[in-house]
Amino acid sequence: QVHLVESGGGLVQSGGSLRLSCQVSGSILGINVMGWYRQEPGKQREMVAIITSRDDTTYATSVKGRFTLSRDNTQKTMYLQMNSLKPDDTAVYYCNILQRGIDYWGKGTLVTVSS
Repeated sequence: QVHLVESGGGLVQSGGSLRLSCQVSGSILGINVMGWYRQEPGKQREMVAIITSRDDTTYATSVKGRFTLSRDNTQKTMYLQMNSLKPDDTAVYYCNILQRGIDYWGKGTLVTVSS
C-alpha cells in the first residue's frame, strides 16, 4: 500500500517562496507519473507539475518559470519549489502518483499567499 504525505505549506506574502515535500511510503516500483495538483475552494483540481518515469516534466502555464518539481528516489520524496508566489497560487496542494494504473493522493497541504 502506498501512502503520500505532503508538508511545507503555510502562509507567505506575495513574491515569497515555499518548498513543498511529498513523502512516499511503500514501493515506488512501477510509478509512471508523479506530480503536484492544486485545488481552490469551489474549483476543480488542476495540474501544477508532473514528471514521468522518463523524467519528462510538464508545468502548468501559470506556474512555468516560477515552480520547479524535483524528486529524490533514494529518499522517496518529491518536492515542489515555488518562487515568486502570487495570491492566485493560494490553494490546497496535493501530491499524486500513478502507479500501475492506480492513482494515489495525499491529503493535501494548504498554501496561502497574501497580497
